[in-house]
Parts: sequence; structure tokens; C-alpha cells
Amino acid sequence: MFRNYFKTAWRNLVRNKVYSLINILGLSIGMAACMLILLWVQNQVSHDQFHKNLDRIQVVNNRDIGDGVKFAWSWTPNIMGPTLKKDYPEVAEAVRYSEGYHFLFTVGEKKMVPSGAFADPAFLSVFTYPLLRGHATNALNEVYNIVLTEKLAKSLFGTEDPIGKIVKLDSTDHFKVTGVLKNLPDNTAFDFGYLLPWTYKDKLGWTDSAWGNNGVQTYVMLKPGASKAAFDQKINKITTNHLSGNALYKNREVFTQPFKEQWLYSKQENGQYVGGRIDVVRMFTAIAVLILIIACINFMNLSTARSEKRAKEVGIRKVVGAQKKGLIAQFIGESTLLSGIAFLLALTVVIICLPGFSTLVDQQLHLPFANPLFWLSALGFILFSGVLAGSYPAFYLSAFNPVKVLKGFFKSSTAAVNPRKILVVVQFTFAVLLIISTFIVMQQIKHAQTRDNGYDARNLVFVKMNGTIEKHFALIRNELISRGAAVSVTKSMSPITERYSDSWNFSWTGGTEEDKKVDFVRMASDADFVKTLGTRLVMGRDIDIYKYPGDSNAILLNETAAKVMHLKDPLTATVKADDIDWRVVGVVKDFIYQSPYEKVQQLIVFGPKSWFNTLHFKLNPANTTQQNLDIAAGIFKQFNPEYPFDYKFVDAEYARKFKEEQKTGTMAALFAGLTIFISCLGLFALSTYMAETRIKEIGVRKVLGASVFNITSLLSGSFLKLVIISCVVASPIAWFVMSRWLKNYEYRISIGWPVFAGTGLLVMVIALATISFQSVRAALANPVKALRSE
Repeated sequence: MFRNYFKTAWRNLVRNKVYSLINILGLSIGMAACMLILLWVQNQVSHDQFHKNLDRIQVVNNRDIGDGVKFAWSWTPNIMGPTLKKDYPEVAEAVRYSEGYHFLFTVGEKKMVPSGAFADPAFLSVFTYPLLRGHATNALNEVYNIVLTEKLAKSLFGTEDPIGKIVKLDSTDHFKVTGVLKNLPDNTAFDFGYLLPWTYKDKLGWTDSAWGNNGVQTYVMLKPGASKAAFDQKINKITTNHLSGNALYKNREVFTQPFKEQWLYSKQENGQYVGGRIDVVRMFTAIAVLILIIACINFMNLSTARSEKRAKEVGIRKVVGAQKKGLIAQFIGESTLLSGIAFLLALTVVIICLPGFSTLVDQQLHLPFANPLFWLSALGFILFSGVLAGSYPAFYLSAFNPVKVLKGFFKSSTAAVNPRKILVVVQFTFAVLLIISTFIVMQQIKHAQTRDNGYDARNLVFVKMNGTIEKHFALIRNELISRGAAVSVTKSMSPITERYSDSWNFSWTGGTEEDKKVDFVRMASDADFVKTLGTRLVMGRDIDIYKYPGDSNAILLNETAAKVMHLKDPLTATVKADDIDWRVVGVVKDFIYQSPYEKVQQLIVFGPKSWFNTLHFKLNPANTTQQNLDIAAGIFKQFNPEYPFDYKFVDAEYARKFKEEQKTGTMAALFAGLTIFISCLGLFALSTYMAETRIKEIGVRKVLGASVFNITSLLSGSFLKLVIISCVVASPIAWFVMSRWLKNYEYRISIGWPVFAGTGLLVMVIALATISFQSVRAALANPVKALRSE
């Protein structure tokens, strides 16, 4: 029986080559798109899910009230980890972690500045990254131990065994390699090329024991059977208890978040993590399902549209004793066979497109051919697609009355509303929904890109103050200007595109105790902050330690800070911070230093009594960029010879802020395009079949004097009406969905009618072009041939 079903299905596919090809092509494109999206989704949901003790690992977080709003953050005091390990029996291990450090590595003649991290010794026991060399239990036990990744070890030592070899850091300390980690997978939140012991960070004096200073990520691994809820309740007031005399911390709460949720749930509302990347994952999962449904709708529509050609076959089979369930099995078998062929084609497409798609999503995706679960999932995917595509046609065709069919009374449905028309509307509704959403995403990105960032990023370069740069800063500054490489230079606490520090507990002229809860972003400058960065003064002057030696304790406020402080005359105000009285010498216009989608927070630029990390300089416009960089490279080589000249352009770093949204927008545009293509593929097949079935009607109309335009309008009108209905249905749904999405951004567009009108016009033009090809072809056909076909 099954052999007979297979033969019949294969003959039907071969007999109707054009429609079979369209069905297979539509299904394969839909499957390929669905597979690509699901590979990306799998990568996202598998982030850091490979650790052995995953269910026991928790991220320690803080929660407090600031500016009247409850908020949470995952940075903790340096002392938090050791205290939790020492005082709470539920804790099996506590690990502190801090990344983004750039030491100069020297091995023989090789010098490089890789990115690394500090971690407690238990890091390699809590997080199970495979060690190729060394032992996880003791690799970070000593102050001068270092663990390298496989890639960094190969760069430093080639094919030699690195264990026991010596690496010199910053020309001062020598470290022994005690472990080599397998290269980190791309689906992990950690990013480092090497690990240094936390005790070395203590030795450098980069740690403190203040409970109010949050600059460390802390992870705890609970003992088996320990309750997370009970543990959270016990540690809730740990910071408040250690700072019992300070009313500023009376509302501080400490809680944990499961580490396995941190990657997907990073957005917080009212002190709770409620969303983040998981929202994008859900959106694209829905898109994958919609694309597959649209591809399956093509199969359903073509199968039911061609029902007249299968009606006699069904009638004869029923007369000779075929059961309805047998017919259903046959038709679903046909769709499953087609689904299998489409899957093989889709798999080929995925293999070809995967490298480019991996580049687009910035993840190394791969098909796990060696995993039996992959092939089991593939089989399930084929069966699901086959049943989804073939279920409606199977029940529709198997329900034919054999007597009416064999007497010739059967006619396909021409009702104003029938399942086929409903499916076309559903199909184009999904397509229109995706296209409108894509346009809105692109508009939001463009809206943020055209927002005034508040400074001049042209020809603005920054370097990290590594090695002896800070020691020789005055000489470097003078050389850059005198040799014509730069027109101005300034030091800062961070690049202008980032925030490295924020704090509260500030008091100022006219301030209240409640104002001490206001959180300020911190930056710093020695001089020429405004001139170099191109920010704009609203009042007062720039900090200038060279012209005004007393400016060591001067500060600049941004406009938002001046408003938050309720200062009537900011230039007469004094701000107390870090036990220093700082004088306000100027107010600068708000500028974007973090997300261009969010409102600018209150900012204080502290004078030279603060600390510095970054050197900015504005290139000389009289020279070419390369000439300026060549001169600068020579100067930095002269005064900081051990380090390479590693520079970054501010405009390029600012552009990186749009990377995630641009990736989302590009993916949405790609799959929206595929959706409309698949929909039009089905529409093309339907219009072709309808033109074939009405060929005699067209011949009669032409003989009676109908014009090509009349016939084309007749054949195209019914389909165009369905597309218009789809636009009407999709528009309010898209408005609702995208309005919710835009609420994630403080700085956002408003959704106007042009996006709906433009999308509707675009879809109708595409659909009309698809339909008209066959309609015009049918209208131009010789009516004599059509009427002679009797």
C-alpha cells in the first residue's frame, strides 16, 4: 500500500512539473529561512548553557531606589564574594570576575596587548571551560600564575608546550603559565584571552573593601539542594547591615539571578529582570514559524485550486473501496514526499548561505551533522512541514462525493469567501506585517543616527593610557601639537563614547539629603575638553589647568545635571564629592556618551584631581589622516616604546552603538523580502492556474469584443482585492506590535500613516506585477485556439 502511495505521489509530481517545482521552490525557501533563523535562535538560547553546575550558579545583583525609581544592576562590592563564601553555608564557591584589561605581554621578541580578565581561583571550577593543559583546581592559586586561551598561547609560543613558560607583563612582573584553555565558544558571555589571579589585582592596589563601591561581578555556586529563594532572603540586607550608619543605603537590596538567564534577561523594570535579548529571540522565532506557514499555504492553495484535476481520481478510488482515511494518508504522504525533497534543497541553500549569515549575525553558526539529534530534528521538521502543508488539501480532496464527481457535477468553489481566499489573505497579512515592521525598525535606527550627538567626532581619535603615556603626557601633548599631528589634546576618564563610572552621595549648594540619592555619570579632563571633543559651552568656560592652575578641582556640568541640581546660577555652585569641594566653572550642552536611543543622564566632568584612562586628540585638518597618524605613531613610539600605537576613531566607535539594531533590521528586511517572494510565488502559480481554467471564458469575451485591459482587470481584480484586505488587516496589528517594541526606547519615532500607505502601495505593485504577467498573457492569447479546444 505504501509503495503504491509513493508511486502515485511521484507520478503526480512528475506529471505536473511546473506546479511541483513552484511548490518545492516555495517550501525549500521557507524551510531554508526557517532553519537559518532557528540556528541563530539555538545559538542565543544556548549561551553559557554548557557549564556542568549551571543550575547552581547565580549572579549577585543589587537593587535600590534612585531618582524615585527602583532599579537593579549586576555590579557588586569587591568584598561581596569573600563575605558570602565565609558567612553563608549555602555557598559552595564564590567568584569575583572583572574583564577588559590590556597588559603588555612580552615573550622573547614578541610583544602584544591582548584583552584579559581577573578572576578568583574557583572561576575554573565553577565555570567548566575545558582546560587543554593544567588543572582547574590550582591554575590561579598563586599571585604570578596565568592561564592563557589556546589562541593566545599559540600566538606567544607557537607549537611549544606553554606550561611553565614565563610571560612578562608591562615590563615589570613575570608570570608562569599554569593552564591553557580551549578557545572560548562564541556562545558565552565571557570575553578574555587570559586570566590573572585576583590576588594580583589586590597587589596592584586596584581593589578595596568598601561596601558602597560597586565595580566587580560576583558569582556564587550554591551547594546541592540549597534554595535560591531562601538564600536571597538571607542576603537581602547584607549591604545595608554593613553600612548601617549610612542612611543612603537603607533601601539597598542584594539578590541573585540564575546565571543561565543572564544573557537573555538583561533588561530590568522596577528592579526586576523581565526581558532583553529574549524579546528579539521570541520575535525571530515567530518570524520563522510565519515564513514556514506562508510556504505551506502555497501548497494548500495550489492543491485545492487544482482539485478538479484530482476529483475523478478520488471518485474512482472511492468507488473501488478506498476509505477516507486511506485517501488522507495518501495526500499527506504526497505532501511529505514534497516536503522531503524541499528539505534537501533547503539544506543545500543553508550550507551555501551559512557563512554569510554567520557574518550578518556576528556568530559562528554551524550545522551539527555529527549529532544524531540534528537528523532526528530534521525528520521531525520534514514531517511537521509535510503534515502542515498537506492536512487541509488531504481532508478537502478526500471529502469529494464520488457520484457527483463521476457525473461531472463537481465544481471548485467560486464563493465570495472560501478557504483558499482566506489563506491568501493570511499569507499576505503576514508578509505585510513583516514589511511594515522592517520599515519601522529602519526608521528608528535612522532617527537615532541623525540625532545630534552633541560633539564633533570628525578627526577625533583616542588611545588608552597604557604604559608610560600618563607619565609623559605633557611631552606627548606638546609633540602632537608642535609637530602638526593634532590641534588639541585632552585626558579623560573614558572615551567620549562610553561611561566608565557613575556615583551618588554628592552634595551641592542648595542640595538636600534626598539629592544624595541622585546618580551622576562621571568623566574627567585636565584641559581643552570642549576644544578637543567639540562639545558646546552653554555658560562659563572650559577646564584649563594650564591657564588656571586652580582648576585642579574644577568641574563641568552638562545641562541635565544643572537642571537636576536646581541651580539658579551654576557658576557660583560648589559640589562636594570624594571629600573634595569642586567648583563649577562651566555648563556644556548635553552630549551622547552611551546609548543614542536613551535620554542623556546627568553628567559631571571632574578636573585633574580625578583619575584618567584615555587620551583624546583632534587630528590636524591641514594634513591627511594618514600623515597625522604616522606622526602620532612616531611620537607614541618615542615616549611609550614598549606598547604598540593602538588608536580608535570616535566616529567608528559611535557607529558601533547601532550594531545590534542594524543587525535586527537587516535580518528583518531579509526575511520580509523572502516572505513577500514566497507569497508572490504562490500568487503567480494561482494566477497561472486560474488563467488556464478560464481560457474558454477569455476566448468568448474576446470574441464578443472585450479588450486586453478588460480581461486583465477581470483576472487580476479578485487577487488584488485579497491583497488590499491583507493590508487592512495587517496595519493595525503591525501598529500594536511595533508600538510596544518602540516603548523599549526613550528616544523614539512616532508611527505615522505614510509607513502603512507606502507598504500597502509597495505590496500591491509587487502583487499586481506578479498577477499581471499571466493575466496579460492570457488576454493576448488567440481566442480561436481556446474555443477549438472542445
